[in-house]
Amino acid sequence: MDCRSDEELYQLVQESRVHTIEGMVPDYIPALAKADLSSLSVAMAFPDGSCYSAGDIETKSTLQSISKVLALALALLDNGEEYVFQRVGMEPTGDPFNSIIKLETIAPHKPLNPMINAGALAVSSMIKGDSVEERLGRLIQLTELIIGEEGIGYNEEVAQSELETADLNRSMAYYLKQHCVIEEEVDAVIELYTKQCAIEMNCVDLAKVGLLLAMDGKHPATGEMILPPRVASICKTFMVTCGMYNASGEFAIRVGVPAKSGVSGGIMASVPQRCGIGIFGPALDDRGNSVAGWDLMEKMSKKYDLSMF
Repeated sequence: MDCRSDEELYQLVQESRVHTIEGMVPDYIPALAKADLSSLSVAMAFPDGSCYSAGDIETKSTLQSISKVLALALALLDNGEEYVFQRVGMEPTGDPFNSIIKLETIAPHKPLNPMINAGALAVSSMIKGDSVEERLGRLIQLTELIIGEEGIGYNEEVAQSELETADLNRSMAYYLKQHCVIEEEVDAVIELYTKQCAIEMNCVDLAKVGLLLAMDGKHPATGEMILPPRVASICKTFMVTCGMYNASGEFAIRVGVPAKSGVSGGIMASVPQRCGIGIFGPALDDRGNSVAGWDLMEKMSKKYDLSMF
């Protein structure tokens, strides 16, 4: 899929770029703190194979929490709905994505949903394989199938940086293991999760993932069902209710499309039966969402009438 520069998108990017000064990079993951605050790029991928873009679209960034969507899809393929949702809930939360408090205050002691860190750790532990390398490889293979290209990898520097600062995630994993939500060794799931979050893409790749979900799991070029429609539907529903951290309700009202953000500044959006959108803008607001990326999504939603509501 060739992605050509689009003047209209370029103008929207320029209008939204001014908001980058309102955000900051996440210094709690040292490798991510090196990102260029002023950067902003976008790609839109369509079922007919066309793709339009603006900004530095070839620059790769790590997926971070966007990887939770892919991990959930693979865990559902490996285990089925009943198994997964016995261990992870389906409800949104108003708490930050890395909060631990709900694990102690609700019963049974399982994460509220797969898009918060506790839920994502539980989901990653369900990916099948005999080693971390095999399980990560299977996740990358699924990603390559979705994108239709090989060569996806992960950023070792970012993964190591996250591994060295994963104390809170590690404490959540131990709590989940204590309550039999996680059954493997904590070190293994933390290693898998940090490497999963460090998978790299550019915003064109991100748009292709969003497009496949928008098309209910069918690859637009080949017609192959990469994901069952039910799995794609579950992923998109969580993107609406939980995908933008504890700002998901506001995003649904202001933008109105399934989307998932990550603390690298990425936003992946799926406009049902219409297009996939990939954005990278590293400057984050206090909830972990790209400041300029959010503004750009609002502008695009209004201009192109994207809202599903």
